[in-house]
Amino acid sequence: MAVIQRVVKPRTKRGKRILLKKEPKIVENTKHCVFIPGRKSSLLVSSCMKDLLKLKKPDAVMLTQKNDILPFDDAVQIEKLLQKHDSSLFFFSSHNKKRPNNLVLGRTYDQHILDMFELGIESYKGCSEFKGLSEISAGVKPVLVFLGEQFDSDQQLKRIRNLFIDMFQRQPLKQIRPNGIEHVMSFTAVDSKILLRSYRTVLSKTSLKTPRVELHEVGPSVDFVVRRDHMASADLFKTACKRPNIKGKKIKSVRRDNFGSKLGRLHMTKQDVNTLQTRKMKGLKKTYAERKIKRKSDEDKNGPAVKKPKVATQSKKLKKFSKKGRKLRGGQV
Repeated sequence: MAVIQRVVKPRTKRGKRILLKKEPKIVENTKHCVFIPGRKSSLLVSSCMKDLLKLKKPDAVMLTQKNDILPFDDAVQIEKLLQKHDSSLFFFSSHNKKRPNNLVLGRTYDQHILDMFELGIESYKGCSEFKGLSEISAGVKPVLVFLGEQFDSDQQLKRIRNLFIDMFQRQPLKQIRPNGIEHVMSFTAVDSKILLRSYRTVLSKTSLKTPRVELHEVGPSVDFVVRRDHMASADLFKTACKRPNIKGKKIKSVRRDNFGSKLGRLHMTKQDVNTLQTRKMKGLKKTYAERKIKRKSDEDKNGPAVKKPKVATQSKKLKKFSKKGRKLRGGQV
């Protein structure tokens, strides 16, 4: 008999805030990544993961304890770790005789594995080997460049490119200025290999208004070879990429100006402005001559005005007095 999962209810306000942060949102936060060391790992893979961690910081965490996990055989433990750290991306390192210097990267959707790729490290050059330039500061938004026709023709490399964008893209930007470009990451597809290079931009003055951009390699420099993969079906991937409609239904004849004020347009029948009743003011009151001219124009159009006969008003109520001759209040006797 299957065990029914217990519904977690917060007992404190802090626990309630933590659970609210983990709930799905219309506009999601920056995706968080977990770096998981395997049961056995080589020095080369560990150094590569530390350098990739520097590029992903501060939206990443490195686990110190080794984990006896086989991602392609049983991914339940990885899903539990990602759920614990509220993350959707992961790197997993391993090393064995059959697959040396192994790096597995993947992502989840609805707390289940969506895509997962196994990359082997053929050659690696760490950030410490590039001297003369300072390291990339944490939190910088990198420019991602993908070179090679295979990223457009091969379905596997298409999905890997999409996964790399998920990994290293922080926040989507509509505009960018040259001085804000500090870090460039290049991915090149050559002969079923993916070459990762990292550059720092240096701007130099020129005779023109736009400065000259120079790229200096700062590391890491890694050559990956694709080994195994676990890709989601086309329908599941389409569901995962679906975005909710934030703007909602468009309302006709309503817009907002640059200051955020809501403006609307009303469609009305044609009105006679001359007969429109405006605010009554002493300064707008017509003079005797104007009233006389209007009365004459009305008589010319409609004929002489007929005076209404006066209607006899009711006789005044008799005043009621008391015996002493005083007038009673309200006419009471």
